[in-house]
Amino acid sequence: MNSEKKDASYLIVYQDLRDKIISGAYPLHHFLPSKRTCALQYNVSLITIEHAMRLLDEEGYITPRPRRGYEVIYQSGDLFNVPVTITEPVLERKREDYTKLFPYPQLASTMRHVLSEYQEEILERSEGSGCLILRQAIAAYLSRSRDMHVSPDQIIIAAGSESAYALIVQMLSRKQIYGIEDPGYARIKRIYENEGVRVDRLKMGPNGIQTSELQRTHAHILHVTPVSSYPTGVSADAGKRQEYLKWAKERQGILIEDDYASEFAASSPIQKTLFAMEPESSVIYLNSFTRTIAPSFRISYMILPARRKEELLGKIADLSCNVSTFDQLTVAQLLNNGGFERHLNRVKRQQRMQKHMKSFQK
Repeated sequence: MNSEKKDASYLIVYQDLRDKIISGAYPLHHFLPSKRTCALQYNVSLITIEHAMRLLDEEGYITPRPRRGYEVIYQSGDLFNVPVTITEPVLERKREDYTKLFPYPQLASTMRHVLSEYQEEILERSEGSGCLILRQAIAAYLSRSRDMHVSPDQIIIAAGSESAYALIVQMLSRKQIYGIEDPGYARIKRIYENEGVRVDRLKMGPNGIQTSELQRTHAHILHVTPVSSYPTGVSADAGKRQEYLKWAKERQGILIEDDYASEFAASSPIQKTLFAMEPESSVIYLNSFTRTIAPSFRISYMILPARRKEELLGKIADLSCNVSTFDQLTVAQLLNNGGFERHLNRVKRQQRMQKHMKSFQK
């Protein structure tokens, strides 16, 4: 009981300070009141205040400054909203060259929790579309972070991007021409060609595929990377996104939205996904946890458009999910307890600070 009260106290402090930071009551680069002042204000112990501050630090709202206190580093649009859970804050350890990988101590703790919680269930094979628990967790995450509102039965879990591309070909046919970005990620072209698909390379402009190329191609399927296309780094602006959607509507085609780079995009507000702009029939959304958690997590997922879900799922009726149940339940736990989004916030904070330091050095 005492432990529950302690947890509730530090969460109350955390939520109140977080709300004041977001509202601007504690603006960017201002310092929060001292820990002792906060302890008196909230009528709690210093340890409770330290726990609340540590969680705010982990999520990228504040950062400690030696002999000065906690400085506010939050900027509007900089962070994802994080579901609040009653969990003990975990100290972040230095990751050297692996700053974008999920912190190992927290990952190990999550895995132990999954082993304890699910026990023999981790030995079972998941449903063909993936574990329902993970699909529910992804649906909730996309709703709060990307304004995408989907049902779990629209989601398919795949063993990495390669498996996802192969499933797309099964659903959309090998007889279609697939338009891809040029220059673009070479593996996309190779995988499609290995699946027996004809590929049309469409030249990139400063904000996406050139309009003349969209008009020229005979493709009815377009694979695009709206956020930070590789290797150009080009991101599609609002006008280009509307152009892609118009292209799909006029041709009765399909857009494959590869959103692999969105979570680590620049700190400016992330634009709406193509799927969020047209969720009913024109867009298949793709993303992966390989880059945001660790390369060993070969877990990708796709979201099918609502009106075409039954049709597309019917073409892969014998689907078998090749991702281990244990890995799926681990990712679901990270999404549900807020650990995944706290990690994204930490990385975004580090990127912003590195950018600030570089500009300062210039």
